[in-house]
Amino acid sequence: MSKPIARSVKAYSAAAATSPLAPTTIPRREPTDLDVQIEILFCGVCHSDLHFARNEWHFTQYPAVPGHEIVGRVTKVGAKVTKFKLGDLAGVGCLVDADLSSCPYCKKGLEQFSPTMVGTYGGTDKHLGGSTYGGYSEAIVVDEHFVLSVPKNLDLAAVAPLLCAGITTYSPLRHWKVGPGKKVGIVGLGGLGHMGVKFARAFGAHVVVFTTSESKKADALRLGAHEVVVSRNADEMAKHAGTFDFILDCVSADHDINAYLGMLAVDGNLTLVGVPEKPLPVAAFAIIMGRKSLSGSLIGGIAETQEMLDFCGEHGITCDIEMIRMDQINEAYERMLKSDVKYRFVIDMASLK
Repeated sequence: MSKPIARSVKAYSAAAATSPLAPTTIPRREPTDLDVQIEILFCGVCHSDLHFARNEWHFTQYPAVPGHEIVGRVTKVGAKVTKFKLGDLAGVGCLVDADLSSCPYCKKGLEQFSPTMVGTYGGTDKHLGGSTYGGYSEAIVVDEHFVLSVPKNLDLAAVAPLLCAGITTYSPLRHWKVGPGKKVGIVGLGGLGHMGVKFARAFGAHVVVFTTSESKKADALRLGAHEVVVSRNADEMAKHAGTFDFILDCVSADHDINAYLGMLAVDGNLTLVGVPEKPLPVAAFAIIMGRKSLSGSLIGGIAETQEMLDFCGEHGITCDIEMIRMDQINEAYERMLKSDVKYRFVIDMASLK
């Protein structure tokens, strides 16, 4: 099969692990019959982007174009596309392809776990060859199955991080049936944690934020927490021991997970969505005493991501963001390493023109 015709679009890329991101051009295919072409209006900045650009996960091919929190407007559709038309608002998250016809996970709506899953960046581009390029670019072309409808009533820029940070927290809260009558803990109040607070509150749970910083108390309450526990305070921790139905751990730094397992009630669950660099030691008795469980979660499937966006539209939920220009991305990476953002950077892609 011959390669589809490609055109060049402006983008920002890293040329090497130690290189700053800089202007470049990349190829995008002309839409095939099932493709949607999107002019990118806003792109969120995820910590994964930084890991990828600097090859910290050891699979990056260069030039590397990060970005998997994409919101834009449809500018072209293939002949067989049925879900989108010109001018529609559309989003693209972390996935752009998978073997939908034979993969059992895809058939269950769990494309994120498919061994055939292709990431929005850093995956294998079956159309043009080489690596897939992400959303730090003017436009993107994606199979309609992986394109999401964006609610018209929300701030588009603040919607962008929902495509990763939003679904990463929404999916486990839904899976573990968080809702009225449940006591839910959110560990860490960063890019992920602040969304965990918003969703858990919207689901009707009693929400408690765990933070190491006394200064974050007011913001946690503003975002929807009912209570805030400073985890360095042994008395505050002891007060809540053994009382939580569910805890969402959003921390990617090294921390004592056993302290939070001790917060769970009988049959309680703690789910990891943060990704610490080093393994977390787990004491067997922290789980055995109470039939507790420890699990992990990775984004969500396409149908669940659309469900999340629709829920956000109905409840007026978006991310708290700071807008930046495309040429501020390297500074944003350095600030992100210092947790100097409330709570997600979003690139105004008009600044790339």
